[in-house]
Amino acid sequence: MRTQTQEQEWTAPAGAPQAQHPSRAPAEDATRAAGEIRLRGTMRIGPEGHLWIGGCDTVDLARRFGTPLFVYDEALIRAQIRAFHEAFRETGLAYEIAYAAKAFCTVAMCQLAAEEGLAVDAVSGGELLTALRAGVEPRRIHLHGNNKSQAELELAVRSGIGYIIVDNFVELEMLDAVARDAGVTVDVLLRVAPGVEAHTHEYISTGQQDSKFGFDWENGQAREAIRRLGAHLGLRCIGLHSHIGSQIFDAAGFVTAIERVTELYAEGVALGLPFRVLNVGGGFGIRYTAEDDPEPIRRQIHTIADAVRSAFSASGLPLPEVAVEPGRSIVGEAGTTLYTVGTHKVIPGVRNYVSVDGGMTDNPRLALYGARYEAALANRVNEAPDGVWAVAGKCCESGDMLIWDASLPDPRPGDVLAVFCTGAYNYSMASHYNRNPNPAVVFVRDGEATVVVERETWEDLLRLDRPLRRG
Repeated sequence: MRTQTQEQEWTAPAGAPQAQHPSRAPAEDATRAAGEIRLRGTMRIGPEGHLWIGGCDTVDLARRFGTPLFVYDEALIRAQIRAFHEAFRETGLAYEIAYAAKAFCTVAMCQLAAEEGLAVDAVSGGELLTALRAGVEPRRIHLHGNNKSQAELELAVRSGIGYIIVDNFVELEMLDAVARDAGVTVDVLLRVAPGVEAHTHEYISTGQQDSKFGFDWENGQAREAIRRLGAHLGLRCIGLHSHIGSQIFDAAGFVTAIERVTELYAEGVALGLPFRVLNVGGGFGIRYTAEDDPEPIRRQIHTIADAVRSAFSASGLPLPEVAVEPGRSIVGEAGTTLYTVGTHKVIPGVRNYVSVDGGMTDNPRLALYGARYEAALANRVNEAPDGVWAVAGKCCESGDMLIWDASLPDPRPGDVLAVFCTGAYNYSMASHYNRNPNPAVVFVRDGEATVVVERETWEDLLRLDRPLRRG
C-alpha cells in the first residue's frame, strides 16, 4: 500500500479503510504524510481500493456526474476557515477575514463563506453579483480591481457594499463622481504597492514597485493619494490595503509591508482621515506537492499580529481592525479534479504520455506558470506505481499538460485520475478553448454529493452565438 493517512502518529493497517482521525479537524497542517499520496481532509481509501472524499466514492462520483469533475471537500473548507478565526481570536485583535472570491467563485461557495463568518472580496461585477445572489450581506462585501468599470462602481455603490479598494488616481475621480451622483458617501481603502517582492512566481507577485496594482509607496504616489482625499467629498477613506503576492510560504514579507504601510497610516491619521482598517491582503500558500513547505496559518497570523502591534505602538497609533483576504488557503487543498483516462503514447527513452478528458481548459496553471501537482488513479489507489507519466490534456496545444512527472501504475483507458489541490484558480480560470464545455462542480460532505455548478453541454457553448446574415 503506497498511501498514508494525514496524521503522522496514527496509521491504518495495510489494506484497511483509512478513516478520519477522531481527535483532530482537517486543518492547515494536517497533511504530513511522507508517502507519495497524501490524504487531505476527509479523504480515505475504501476496501475496494478507491479514493473516497467526504464519505463519497470518487469513482462513483465520476460515473454519476461525468468527468472532468471538480470535487470539493466541504468539511475541509470549513475547517480551514475556522483555523483562521481561531488564530485571530488568539491574537486579541479586532479582525475581518474576507474570502478572496477570485480563487473559486460560485453562489454555493459565497454562501458557505458567509455561513462561516467571512466577508467576501470581489474583483469584478460578476463576482460582486454572485456574492449578492448568494445572500451575502452587502456591508460584508468588498470590491477590488485595477480597472473597475463605471458599471461595476455603480453596482457597488448602489448595492451599499462595505468598502471599495481604490487602486489608482483615475479611479479616485471616477468613484467620487459616482458617489456624488448617488448622493452617498462611499467608504474606501487605498491600495498601496509597498515595494515588497514576495518570493513567488513573477505572475503572482503583486507588491513590488513594478506592478499594475496600487499606489506606489517608493515614489510617493501613495502619499499624494492620501493628501488628495480631502478634496473628494464623496469618499471616506477608512484605511489602507496592501497585497504582496500569492502562494507565500512565510510571513516575513507581510512584516516589511506592514512597517511601510504603517508610516502612511500615521500620515493619514495626522491629516484627519478616519482610518480604522489595515488590510494586509492574502496570498497564504498551500502544499501542492511534497516539496512545498508553507508555514502553518496560525504562525503566519500571529506574526502579522505581532508586526501590527509593534508598528502601531512605535507610531503611537491605536490598533486598527486587521483584515486579511485568504482564497487559495481556504479552498485550494479542498478541491480534487477527476478525469477519465483515454489514450496513451510511449516514446522509448523519451517520455510516456497519458491523455485525459480535460486539460488546460479546466486547469491552465501549469501552462501559465509551471504549477506542479500530485495525482493518483482513484480506482486503483493501492497499486504501486510502475512508471512516470506525463499527463496531457485534449486541447490542440503542445503546452496542454497537467503534470509532467506523475508516478502511476500503468494507466488504462477508463481509469479515473484524481489530481489533488485543484480547488483554487482552476474552475475560476477555466476556458472554452477548442469549444470544450466547463466541468460540473460538486460539494461532498457526510456521504452526500451536491451539484453546485451544472456541467455545461455543447449546446450551452452555442447559446449566445448568432449566425451571420447578409442581404
